[in-house]
This record gives sequence, structure tokens and C-alpha cells, in this order.
Amino acid sequence: MHHVVLPKMIAAGGGKVINVASDAARVGSSGESVYAACKAGLVGFSKTVARELATKNVCLNVVCPGPTDTALLKGVAETAPNPEKLLEAFRNAVPMKRRAQPEDYPGIIALLASDDANFITGQVISVSGGLTMAG
Repeated sequence: MHHVVLPKMIAAGGGKVINVASDAARVGSSGESVYAACKAGLVGFSKTVARELATKNVCLNVVCPGPTDTALLKGVAETAPNPEKLLEAFRNAVPMKRRAQPEDYPGIIALLASDDANFITGQVISVSGGLTMAG
């Protein structure tokens, strides 16, 4: 996708790319080594391309969701010996004491896609209810 879209953005004078990774890329996640490694690769790729295309007015940023109530999370939980206990552990690990909802993400993505973010590039933003706080 990047290979096809980025040259067109450059030709058009710039643009915004918001990649979605995972907080697993930033802090790891037990039992998800391949998933975390793939998401970490997306973070590294995004930062590198953001640096390379900064002078072309192309901004790339990454949003990293935390545990989110989706069918995927429920499917992962079902493989655990006690699915409800695992889902409760996810909730309790988050300082806001809830798992994210899909509706928690469009706002940050809309901001990063807007003109208000014209000077933001190469950033990784966690949307995790405080689960991962990094300076």
C-alpha cells in the first residue's frame, strides 16, 4: 500500500499516513511474539519513512491501540483456560479500568489526518487508557 500511495502523495505535494500498530509493539505481549514483532516492524518502518519524506510534506504517524473489545480479543480469550479471568485481567491492567472500545480510535486518527497535525510526523501514540505510558 505504501509503495503505491506514497509516490502519488509526493507528486500531489504531500499528505498524511496513519498506520495502526499495537502497544504490543512498544512493550511486548506474552504469548504474542510474532504479532508484537510484526507491529514493531510497522512502527520502525513508519518512523523511517516519516524521516525520509519529511521534506516532501508527507507525515507518517502510528496509533497503537491497547486491549480492545473486539471479536479478535474474545477469540484469543477463548483459548485461555479461563476466558473471563483473562478478560478481567486486561481490564484491571488498564489504569482507566476498562478495555477500549472501537469508538475510542477515530478521534486520534482524524486529528492526525487533519491540518492541525501538519507539524506532527514520526510519532507513536498509544490509545490504551494509560496502560502504556512512555515519555
